[in-house]
Amino acid sequence: MDLTLFVWRQKNAQDKGKLERYEAKHVSPDQSFLEMLDEVNEDLIKKGVDPIAFDHDCREGICGMCSQVINGRPHGPQEETTVCQLHMRQFKDGETIYIEPWRARAFPIHKDLIVDREALEKIQQSGGYVSCHTGGIPDGNALPIGKIEADYSMDAAACIGCGACVASCPNSSAMLFTGAKVSQFAVLPQGKIEAKRRVQAMTEEAQSCGFGNCTNHYECEAACPKGINVKFIAKMNREYIKSLI
Repeated sequence: MDLTLFVWRQKNAQDKGKLERYEAKHVSPDQSFLEMLDEVNEDLIKKGVDPIAFDHDCREGICGMCSQVINGRPHGPQEETTVCQLHMRQFKDGETIYIEPWRARAFPIHKDLIVDREALEKIQQSGGYVSCHTGGIPDGNALPIGKIEADYSMDAAACIGCGACVASCPNSSAMLFTGAKVSQFAVLPQGKIEAKRRVQAMTEEAQSCGFGNCTNHYECEAACPKGINVKFIAKMNREYIKSLI
C-alpha cells in the first residue's frame, strides 16, 4: 500500500508544533503500525531529516508505551488494541492517516509523539500499593479469596496505565486509571486495611496533577486497549464517599 501520513512534529513542550506530511510507500498489510513508522524513519534518516520520535518498548501490547492518537482515536481504529499490535491491514491503499500525541495538560510533550506520563506514576505512587513489613512474607494463598472477588480484582489489574483514557476524555480525566488501581485492592483483604488512605491520596493526587473530572462520556472505556470497565470509576466513588464518613 501507499499511504499519506500527517504526523505531529514538535521539538519540545515550548515549541508550537505542527502537522507535517510524509509518504509511506510499499507498506505491507502484515506490518505493525510501528514497523511502518520505522521504515518511514529509515527513509527520513537517509534524506538527512530528523526521524519521527515515538515511544515504544515491548511491542507486544503489554506496556502501553506506544501512545499515539491515530485518525482521532487513541491507539487507532481497532478495539482493545495498542498501537504496536495494530496492523496495517486495518487501512486501505491510498488512505490518509493523521498521527498525533496524547493531548492533556497533565501530559506535556517531550518531542513529536512522545509525552511525559509521569503524572500517572505519581497517582500510583501516592497509594496504589499494599504496604507490608519487611521480613517473612506470607504465602500468596495464605488468605482464601472468593472467585468473584479475585476475578473482579484481576479485571481491574488489567489496566496497563497507557493513558488512552485521558487522551480520549474531553475533560482529560484519569478516573478510569485511578478507579482501576483503587478497585484492584478494594475487594481484597490485603487492600482493605489502607483503603481509606489509598482512595483519598490517589484522587487528590489526580486533581493536583491537572487531570479533569469524570462527566460520564464513556470515551475512556471505548478507547481502553484492555477494555477496562467504567464500573471501576463507580467503585472508586463509593470507596471515596465511605472514606469520608
